[in-house]
Amino acid sequence: MYQFKKTFLLLVVACSAYVNAVAQRKEILLETGWKFSKGAFPDASKSDFNDTRWENVSVPHDWAISGPFDKEIDKQVTAITQNGETHPTEKTGRTGALPYVGEGWYRKKLEMPAIKPNQKVLLQIDGAMSEPRVYLNGKLIGQWNYGYNYFYLDITKDINAKGNQLAIQLKNKAKSSRWYPGAGLYRNVHLIIKDEKSIDQWGITVTTPVAKKEFAKVNIKTKLSDARLHLVTQILDATGKQVAIDTARSVFGNEADQNIQLSNPNLWSPEMPYLYTAVSSVYEGNALKDVVKTKFGVREISYSAAKGFTLNGQVRKFKGVCLHHDLGPLGTAINTAALRRQLTILKEMGCDAIRSSHNMPSPEQLELCDEMGFMFLAESFDEWAKAKVENGYHLYFNTDAEKDIVNLVKATKNHPCIVMWSSGNEVPDQFGAEGVKRAKWLQEIFHREDPTRPVTVGMDQVKATMQSGFGALLDIPGLNYRVRLYDEANKAFPQGFILGSETASTVSSRGIYKFPVVKGFDKKYSDLQSSSYDMEYCSWSNLPDDDFVMQDDKPWVIGEFVWTGFDYLGEPTPYDESWPSRSSYFGISDLAGLPKDRYYLYRSRWNKEEPTLHLLPHWNWEGREGQTTPVFVYTSYNSAELFLNGKSLGIRKKDKSSPQNRYRLMWMDVKYEPGTLKVVALDENGKAVKEEQIVTAGKPYQIKLSADRVRIDADGKDLCYVTVSVTDQNGNPCPTATDALKFEVKGAGHFKAVCNGDATSLESFVEPTMKLFSGKLVVTMQADQKAGAIELNVKGKNLKTGTIKIEAR
Repeated sequence: MYQFKKTFLLLVVACSAYVNAVAQRKEILLETGWKFSKGAFPDASKSDFNDTRWENVSVPHDWAISGPFDKEIDKQVTAITQNGETHPTEKTGRTGALPYVGEGWYRKKLEMPAIKPNQKVLLQIDGAMSEPRVYLNGKLIGQWNYGYNYFYLDITKDINAKGNQLAIQLKNKAKSSRWYPGAGLYRNVHLIIKDEKSIDQWGITVTTPVAKKEFAKVNIKTKLSDARLHLVTQILDATGKQVAIDTARSVFGNEADQNIQLSNPNLWSPEMPYLYTAVSSVYEGNALKDVVKTKFGVREISYSAAKGFTLNGQVRKFKGVCLHHDLGPLGTAINTAALRRQLTILKEMGCDAIRSSHNMPSPEQLELCDEMGFMFLAESFDEWAKAKVENGYHLYFNTDAEKDIVNLVKATKNHPCIVMWSSGNEVPDQFGAEGVKRAKWLQEIFHREDPTRPVTVGMDQVKATMQSGFGALLDIPGLNYRVRLYDEANKAFPQGFILGSETASTVSSRGIYKFPVVKGFDKKYSDLQSSSYDMEYCSWSNLPDDDFVMQDDKPWVIGEFVWTGFDYLGEPTPYDESWPSRSSYFGISDLAGLPKDRYYLYRSRWNKEEPTLHLLPHWNWEGREGQTTPVFVYTSYNSAELFLNGKSLGIRKKDKSSPQNRYRLMWMDVKYEPGTLKVVALDENGKAVKEEQIVTAGKPYQIKLSADRVRIDADGKDLCYVTVSVTDQNGNPCPTATDALKFEVKGAGHFKAVCNGDATSLESFVEPTMKLFSGKLVVTMQADQKAGAIELNVKGKNLKTGTIKIEAR
């Protein structure tokens, strides 16, 4: 018996190693060969429909991002109650002023591999905006309503051996969103072929009930199509080496439950995002039927009044940002390279957590957060039963909310990055007994589907939730802003801790500075920009420094998620009544991904690996000679000395006299004169340790290019982001340049998009020309499916041409 078991385990290892050769399960991304057209086509589901004149596209695809921008698309007369408005006014640009509204059709011929009689075929859609109706060979085979959710269909009975026609109809209603939702098949579509005797789709649940340095207990529950199947699970380390193996002893209700011990495990954390792989192999007798590989992390999370939030036993506070799902000039079409760039920028800032706002995250985003080390707050809805917008999720809440949560949890539960769920954001249901019942109902669904993670809601009506019991029933009370109510809420709520689920809403435009420099809210200017002195915020919110005080002085505040990590399309507060503003001003980085000054304020607190020293504003102020031009320094050092043209303007030291003086160094009385502005950071002994300077630039002379990567994959998907700026003849950046530039890409890639971060620009993202904004813009190039050099040439009138080459391989 022992010898048979040993031989059988060796067979398992061998079969698993060669799983691709035996091909029990195939997963095919349906990326190319799609036809698309916007409009109503009653016969488009039929196989014989003539789509020869339709556009050829690849998926993921966002039909609206190419524009044009149009004020009439999302113009509405309304009062935004979330912003405290009581009287309706005309709003424009609220959803980005891009043409997402309407009906669109996608069609694709499915060239199927040979399907055996005992195989199943599934079609999985990771997200389709919105109300997808799926047709196969003219027959409606399935549908969904929520455009942010994942779902799959069993199409085994409807698939033909040859000549299949897949058609997907999408409809986006006007007044259905509070931001740019995108349009189309904006996430991946998968075809999955497997044996009918196999592991259920999303049927594996991996948890780590015990996660210590010495050992870990890994619990794996596996749903099988047949209780008579035999399950063997291997655990591989990050190098692919087997570190444990277990055979399921019994199956109850078609579910196998395994507990596997790991000795001296590598624990997952943002600082060391170590991933293991569970290889689940299913046998009928000795015949291998199915293999599923599941990445997971060994980690332990805890929330308590005594310690707040702990990860692997260590107390920590979330240094998080909120992210909408658009990728700036790429729109909502998912691209892993674009997501990785976003997360790389945030990682360098010291960010360790992401909140998906206000919808369900893409699988690719979660995979990257697992890999790169970001904790994740996975959010579900922006509306419950009560409406925020006329055609929002409230239309589906009563019928769809449970199945939407079930799919969210089943599809994403094995990601170690997810440390909590959110069932809603600023829902109007915060008022009254019905809202309390809904909050409890939703939280219990999450608990039923995943007992290991807590649930929060982003609450903005804090007084109401204190009175009704809404906030008291949540696992984690999440406060959106309302810093002045933190103490009162903490006394009222029984949990003993509070999360800043949405903080700051500070507004700024990269490289734009307004005078005089005075703290204030809802400030507006004739150029429709906000000051990058980072002293302006919204009527409901506050400056970053106010949240810093809470994080530092209140041990029961378990961290924050800043609104937002990047600017996003739509919601152009405080200019939502002012055309042509069409994207947000909230971002720590702008829509092009270029850091604003505020980026360095957060970096000075969050990045503990490298020092920060950042000087603002720019020093090109022709016409302001002799006028007061305050200078701020964002730094991880406690003191610094400022020099203008070699003359000391004094030493400033951080102190607690005000939130701003506590976290910024400020010289408020500097008189502008052109030349060199320099700051020298000082250590605790007054010794100079780091310096930065800004030089008044002359006239624009030459174009400078800087790529985020010099090599990309020749896979037809990978991206290179090139920052374009203009310098004077001496190489000094020209921070006020607005030159119009043209872009040409040659070789093994093509021009994909361009963005300058200006929330008021109506220039197309997809045309190879754009004006600089505050002296910069970013060009995105995409690799073709061939190796070779990709060359970008950038030209402008009376400017020396800029050229850069990267390699695709």
